[in-house]
Amino acid sequence: MTGPTTAAPLPVLVPGRAGLLERLVGVVRPSFRADVLVFDATDPVFGGAACLVTDCVRTARSRGLCQGHHLRWVSADRPDLSAFAVSTDSRWRRQQPNACCRVAGCGYGVARERMCQLHAQRWARAGRPELSGWLLDPPMVKQPAPGAVCAVPGCSLWPQAALPFCHPHANTWRVTGRPPVADFVARFAAVEVTEDQIIRLDRLGGQLKLEVQYALQRRSDQRATKTPPAVVMQVVRLLATTGAGSLLAAGAQEWAAGMPHSNARALLLFARRQVADLAEAGGWDTEFDRDVWQMRRLGFEGNQTLAFTTIPQPWLRELVKRWLRWRLSTGLGLEVARRGLRALTRLAVFLDRVGVTSLAGLDRQVLEGFLAALHAELAGRQRHGDQIGQLNSFLTAIRTHHWDDTLPATALVFSDDYPQRTERLPRALAEHVMAQIEHPDALARFPDPAYRLVTLILIQTGLRVSDALRLERDSVVTDPDGGAYLRYLNHKMKRQALVPIDDELHALIAAHAAQAAGTSRLFPRPTKNPDGIAAVSSSTYRMALYRWLADCDVRDEHGRAVHLTPHQWRHTLGTRLINRDVPQEVVRRILDHDSSQMTAHYARLHETTIRRHWEAARTVDVTGRRVHLDPDGPLAEAAWARHHLDRASQALPNGACSLPVHNSCPHANACLTCPMFLTSSEFLPVHCTHREQVAQLLATATARGQGRLVEMNRQVLGNLDQIIAALREQPEDTATAVADAR
Repeated sequence: MTGPTTAAPLPVLVPGRAGLLERLVGVVRPSFRADVLVFDATDPVFGGAACLVTDCVRTARSRGLCQGHHLRWVSADRPDLSAFAVSTDSRWRRQQPNACCRVAGCGYGVARERMCQLHAQRWARAGRPELSGWLLDPPMVKQPAPGAVCAVPGCSLWPQAALPFCHPHANTWRVTGRPPVADFVARFAAVEVTEDQIIRLDRLGGQLKLEVQYALQRRSDQRATKTPPAVVMQVVRLLATTGAGSLLAAGAQEWAAGMPHSNARALLLFARRQVADLAEAGGWDTEFDRDVWQMRRLGFEGNQTLAFTTIPQPWLRELVKRWLRWRLSTGLGLEVARRGLRALTRLAVFLDRVGVTSLAGLDRQVLEGFLAALHAELAGRQRHGDQIGQLNSFLTAIRTHHWDDTLPATALVFSDDYPQRTERLPRALAEHVMAQIEHPDALARFPDPAYRLVTLILIQTGLRVSDALRLERDSVVTDPDGGAYLRYLNHKMKRQALVPIDDELHALIAAHAAQAAGTSRLFPRPTKNPDGIAAVSSSTYRMALYRWLADCDVRDEHGRAVHLTPHQWRHTLGTRLINRDVPQEVVRRILDHDSSQMTAHYARLHETTIRRHWEAARTVDVTGRRVHLDPDGPLAEAAWARHHLDRASQALPNGACSLPVHNSCPHANACLTCPMFLTSSEFLPVHCTHREQVAQLLATATARGQGRLVEMNRQVLGNLDQIIAALREQPEDTATAVADAR
């Protein structure tokens, strides 16, 4: 943004808003304290993008061109845009040079027949002969003083007679009323910005102007969406006609009703909201006493609220506010707090109906009545138990923190009060459905490659959709052996987590990250995202997913159209892993569950593999090379899960295959010649026995002259020698630990 063009006078005080005026004066920066604000074409909020035409500094408005060049492109019958941007003149129409007389050596402007007025007169007096011949020897005309040119900047034509202008500019000067020469010339000066880069606030007066300046400053600081000056001017014109002294003079709905344009209406409501927040700022000290909490004033994103107006009892409303403030201060999510508010609102309605007028009247008998009413309404659904849990947490907090000691000692919730929860079936998708979804032809039908990659990540890693969409662009890390892991923020558990991925998915993520250069997100929001820090919303992805499912016509085994949620892929991955004998503890680590009970939702508890098995045993590959990993390193947890996930891919009598479970083996069980084969000291006796058998077979094949069989078994024998030698180097205590673990 350029500097202010006019100093803004001190705003006039609006009665009853002295506190707001003082705050506005204190927070509005000098760069926004101006009657006229001018913004660069490339400003991330109030600009757009610079015009595609080389050296044009005006803001692009249509097809990447400024308004003038867009009209010129249309007049040229819409040629190739890139070629037009390079070839066309960057100057405005009035800045382009006027045509010069076709007579060689003449510098006057064109009057008629592509000749200046003097040469046109000479040609006419000569009887209008054939021009090509006449131009070979044209008559001389009077020339101006040496070096004299038109007074208009950029025009190099000779001035006409005694005027300071060339013939075309002289005609324009006469048509416009013969203004002063300096004023006329100024009209042709190079213009760095156009009107659509300017915001004029001189029509507003007093405090209202300062409020609009503050709203524009906040919009610039947040950098969340583009706001063209033309949209701002729609708001300014509306405010100028109302005569209002402040944005707070009317409510949000009243302002919205007076603004028909959606973008301007959104800006107007944003401005009023920002001014109201400034006027009522003060954190919890001022927000707590209100019956509707504006959560953005308390550090929460968006424009969400918590409303206590549905709790009729003042004594209960105060306790509920205190409880929720305490819970939010411990890091509780806003949605969980809202569930607690809904539960206690239901309690408040019940207490009002049965006539309980104080906390002292909330005894066990009243609670039993409420629990009965709750059961009649919710009938054991999932919300039923949650409502009782929220009530129990509320009563416990009152006692623990001594918020009100009049709560009867009998006001208790017991474990028997909770409804018996039925065992819910896993929500995994049938393999018949997954085969249609994972088919390459189906995935290729995603119109946006970003959404196709999101889908693959959800299917193969089991991430929650919000976690997948918020991935950082550099979210892939590798271990010393080259294994790739996806690093993400588990927002539900509020911690960083790692999940192993295969090489194919790693390559797809790397390619997409290269295309997303310049942003911090792997999947940045395509619009209203000047800095590239906002991620695609889950609702946007879901809509794209549902359109894709309809386009692919995915159907279940009964021929019905499939309706699924992205979270079902998390269930599907867990079920797939359990069914392939991956230990439940490994599944828990992969899905980053906080407890085994969460993982048990996918399958009954299987025999778990102890972490120290992996820490104690050394694994070697088919060449005898040791596979190392620091058990205390940053990738230890994820690599341990990868290790056991690999071992579940194929059961072998002498080791394990490290090929991912969803890949097929191209080596036809020739594991001792396969680069994916891994083994450890627990299989040493098997390897020794196998070596004896191979050596005997090799000797027999050599005696019989069976060259191919000798070649194959010699390689196997060499690999067995390397494996046995490497495993025999293992320390005795490690071998004992492995034996104990078995």
